Formats: sequence, C-alpha cells, structure tokens
Amino acid sequence: MFSSFKKDRPSEAKPVVEHQLSSTGEELRAAVDSIGKQASNMGREAAEVRGLMEDTQKVSARQAQTMNALAGKVQEITKAQDAISGVSKDSLNAVDRARKAVEEVGEGVNAIVATLRQVSQAAQTITKIALQTRLVAFNASVEAKRAGEAGRGFGVVADAVKDLAAKVESSSKEIMSTVGELDQRIDALSREIRVEGDDADKQGGFHRALTDVQSGVASINEAAEQSRGICADLNQQMATVEQEIHQTTRALDSAFVRSESFLKVSENLIDLVSHCGIETEDTPFINAAQEAAAQISKLLEDSLRTSTINLVDLFDEQYKSIAGTNPQQHTTKFIDLADRLFPQVQERVLAMSNKIVFCIAADRNGYIACHNKKYCNPQRGDLAWDTANSRYRRIFNDRTGLASARNQRPFLLQTYRRDMGGGNFVVMKEAAAPIVVAGRHWGGLRLAFHF
Repeated sequence: MFSSFKKDRPSEAKPVVEHQLSSTGEELRAAVDSIGKQASNMGREAAEVRGLMEDTQKVSARQAQTMNALAGKVQEITKAQDAISGVSKDSLNAVDRARKAVEEVGEGVNAIVATLRQVSQAAQTITKIALQTRLVAFNASVEAKRAGEAGRGFGVVADAVKDLAAKVESSSKEIMSTVGELDQRIDALSREIRVEGDDADKQGGFHRALTDVQSGVASINEAAEQSRGICADLNQQMATVEQEIHQTTRALDSAFVRSESFLKVSENLIDLVSHCGIETEDTPFINAAQEAAAQISKLLEDSLRTSTINLVDLFDEQYKSIAGTNPQQHTTKFIDLADRLFPQVQERVLAMSNKIVFCIAADRNGYIACHNKKYCNPQRGDLAWDTANSRYRRIFNDRTGLASARNQRPFLLQTYRRDMGGGNFVVMKEAAAPIVVAGRHWGGLRLAFHF
C-alpha cells in the first residue's frame, strides 16, 4: 500500500506544481500591472505638481521683475522730490530777495514822494510870483497909458510881462496838477508795497501776494518731504518683500529639483515595468511609437538613396525664423520633404486610438517640421489660439521635448504637462523611439497619449 502510494505520488504532484506556477505567474503579472498603474498615477501627480511649481516659479520671477521696476520708479520719484525741494528752497530765497527788493523800491518811492512835494511847493511859489508879476505888469500898463505917448514903449513891455506871467502861472498850475496825479499814483503804489509790522491786514497787496507765494512754496516743500518719507518707508518695505521673494524663489527652485527627482522615480518605475516583458496599458503605444519611428527612418533613408535630399540638408540645423510669427516658427532645408513624407505615418498612428493626442517626428533639437494636420493651421495673430493650433515649424526644447528627441534607447516613456495655450494644460504620457538614418541619430518619434 505504501509502495503503491510512493509510485503514484509524482504523477499526482505534477498538476499541483503546474497550478502553483501558473498561479504564481498570474500573481506576478497582477503585481507588475498594479505597480505599473500606481507608478503611472504617481507620475501623473508628479507631473502636475512639477507643472504647478513651474508656473509658480514664473509668477515669482515676474513678481521679482515687477518689484525691481517698482523700486526703480520709487527711486525716480525720490529724485524728483529732491529736485522739488531744491526748487522750493530756491523759490523761497527768491521770494525773500523780491521782498527786500520791494522794500528798497518802497524806500525809493518815499524819496520820490518827498521830491515831488518839494516840486509842488516850488510850483506853488512860482505861481504866487507869477500872480504878483502879472499884477505889477497890469499896474505898469495902466501907468503907461496915463503917460500917453511917452509911456507907449513901457506899456508894450508891461503887456509882454503880463502875458509871460500868465503863461508862467498856467505852467505852474499844470505842474502842480501833474504832481498831484503822480502823488496819488505813487501813494497807491506805496500802499501796495508798504510794510507795517507783522499784521497781514496791514501789509501791502504786493507783500500779501509774496506771503501767499511763500506759504504755497512752503506747502509744496512740506508735501515733498512727507512724500520722501513715504517713499523711504515704501523702499524699505519693498526691499523686505524682494528679499522674501528671493527666499521663496530659492525654496521653489529646491522644491522643483525635488519634484523633478520624484518625477524621474515614477518614470523609472514605469520604464522598469515596461521592460519586464509583461504587457501593460502602455505597451500598445510604445510598440506604435517604435513602428512609426522605423517607418520614418526607412522613408528618410529611401530619400537619401534616391537623392531626393542629401545628408547635409536632411541634418540641417540652421533654423531660419519666420518673420511675424508668435510663437516663433522656423524653416529648414528638409521641411518640404517632411511635409511630403511624415503625414502618411503620423496620421495613421493618430487614428489608432482616441487616447492618442499627437504623433510627430522631431529632430534631435526638438524641431517639429510637420505636425499632425489638426495642429498645422496658419497663425491668426491670436497668441492663445496660435499656441494651441499652430504647432508646426516650431522648436519644442523643453524637458520632455528634448528628452524624446535625443533619446537613443529602444524607447522612452515620460509623463508631463502639455501647455495648450491660454492657461490650459493637459497631463499625459509620451512614448518616444529614436529615428536613425544612415547610422546617424536624426531625432525621435514622439507619441503622446492620455492616461
């Protein structure tokens, strides 16, 4: 019975072992698939965090630039305030000089008034003398008439003296009248420039005007001083804010580097899973990218063999900017060939799955000569629209773009956040495979797809 049991045992144990091996393989595949999915999710989150941190870095940089510009403006305002203060002090000094000059004029006016009064008194004396002379001449004329023929000549002289005295009297009266008008005008001027103590009501109009000017200039100077103080406080606060921005920027840079490491870890996990030989959800896209890269390579090699293009033009890196484009577009010597050959491969792969976002061939510098047709629209001058819909003839030398373009391994799988323009971003995966022509690395086939 025992011998019978021993004889039958190996045949009974074999199915059990096979079942265990089969069960272990299924568990292994399930575990790898689970790791792949978790790595994929981790990569998605890492890409999103990295993108947000990159956006924050850009905002922080713009804030720093704005703060520097604002600090420059504050310095300009301070200089202008210094100039205002200098002009205000000069104005106050000018007002003082004007006041002194007016006071000197007032003294001169007083002297003029005294002189005019002397002139008036002299004119009054002349008038009296002329009146007396006219009376004497009148009496002489009467006496000459009484003398008859003997007094005729004397009468003529007396009449002439009388007429001359009348003219002198008239002239003296005119002088007195003119002096009176001058006296009134000078008195009015004297009242305008008169200074009588510190009482403003007793000041002349000109001095009151000078006082108003002086008060206004003093107010301007005081306001400039206050503004200077405010600018000094603002400058100090901006210096503090600028220092905090720099600290934030350094912290963001450090966090960005760490997020980059985190993203690389997730990508390495995805890569390990993809290379373990077990099919994952990414495998069809990786295979499609490799097949498309091989087809592009063959098309380019055929073009070289048939002399459709030469090697130098195919590897042309002299990118010429297209004027008036934003985002900037460029041309090369192989764009016509790319427009003719690439769409047949790129559009076929794009139609494989609705999860595929784009399929493009990039040279080793990230230059996209020909994009998918839906992204090959002429620019309209609308930056947001052009960024999203006019993506051909452009250089994408960002982290993901360059890594895919310069990858020479059988394939590269990355996770990243794609800028669609207008503040719109999409997190996706990208499988890349190298394009090799005549033994030289030309670039990479980039196939992006949604999670």
